[in-house]
Amino acid sequence: MDRVVYMDHASTTPTDPEVVAVMLPWMSEQFGNPSTMYSLGLRGAKVVQNARESIAHTINADPEEIYFTSGGTEADNWAILGVADAHSKKGRHLITSTIEHHAVLESMEYLEKRGCEITRVPVDGGGLIDPEEVRRALRPDTVLVSIMYANNEIGTIEPIADIGRITREAGVLFHVDAVQAAGKLPLDVEELGVDMLSMSAHKFYGPKGVGLMYLRKRTRVTPLLHGGGQERGRRAGTTNVPGIVGMAKALELADNRMAEDAVREAALRDRLWEGLSAGIEAIHLNGDPVRRLPGNLNVRLDGIEGESMVLMLDMEGICVSSGSACTTGSLEPSHVLLAIGIPAEHAHGSLRATLGRSTTTEDVDHFIKVFPPIVDRLRQMSPIWCENCVCKQRN
Repeated sequence: MDRVVYMDHASTTPTDPEVVAVMLPWMSEQFGNPSTMYSLGLRGAKVVQNARESIAHTINADPEEIYFTSGGTEADNWAILGVADAHSKKGRHLITSTIEHHAVLESMEYLEKRGCEITRVPVDGGGLIDPEEVRRALRPDTVLVSIMYANNEIGTIEPIADIGRITREAGVLFHVDAVQAAGKLPLDVEELGVDMLSMSAHKFYGPKGVGLMYLRKRTRVTPLLHGGGQERGRRAGTTNVPGIVGMAKALELADNRMAEDAVREAALRDRLWEGLSAGIEAIHLNGDPVRRLPGNLNVRLDGIEGESMVLMLDMEGICVSSGSACTTGSLEPSHVLLAIGIPAEHAHGSLRATLGRSTTTEDVDHFIKVFPPIVDRLRQMSPIWCENCVCKQRN
């Protein structure tokens, strides 16, 4: 199989060649530990500070508010667990939504088992949160609200600035998981009104294994990792110089071409949806039809399961997902799809295609060509679909 069509950019992205180029020297000849006092290490410290300043400029923050992590999961865990610990005397109530990434939901569950109270605000049929639901959930003992900017499965974009105004008025800390939004949507921490924000470099053509948390000045958060005095004593661990340099470059490139990429990817996404919906019966769009990430198309098909579609598309050289890459292999239906009101038996029939810089019109047209026959073959083998066919014939 010569042709590979990659349509799973929400899972991960290829590292941009320009990013690789700036990383390479810091993996070989400039390998010094930036915590040392000799020149080989000090050069690393200097380039890390430059990266910190570049990222801070992009998101309208102060460089001292940027803390580097191993990725989005660590940043999410740190924000939630760190705030809960540091503010436990004020209260033990936290608010999140029903469609968050597992890095947030499982952190909340961890706290819940240890005596915290968690309110999970609902979403509508498109996955949108009503900011007033957040306002109604606030209590005098609320210490944190954690809401994602854009959903990793269905691509729905949440009204973060509106929620930020509510939390600011209430004097409650606000954390945003921006892992899927970074590089795709403008991130201005002042306009959004956030106190903490998580990112992961590999989602915007940067390296894996590096991320960050924006932490507003004077925000009290207990460290998650203990050991050394790195990151101004708030995050222990040897500094990942090449990863940090690569992330800063990747974010700079993504920010510069964001508008251009958004227009192109949205057009390709719409072309894909139009082609699939014209050639396949009983296919439905998951998520908000308008407020969604430009490259995200999440659909469900009656009578067949997502895993079967993924495997058969892979045989055609097309890489897609049946949902979040973090939960692929689970027999449980997507919690996101259940939260937007899709019954479990239908949620299993969902497929996520996420487009990116490498996606071409030819790729989209190839998908449109090969997918309908796959759907037909799977439905011919499906007892659920056959029962529907019999019912139709009887009517």
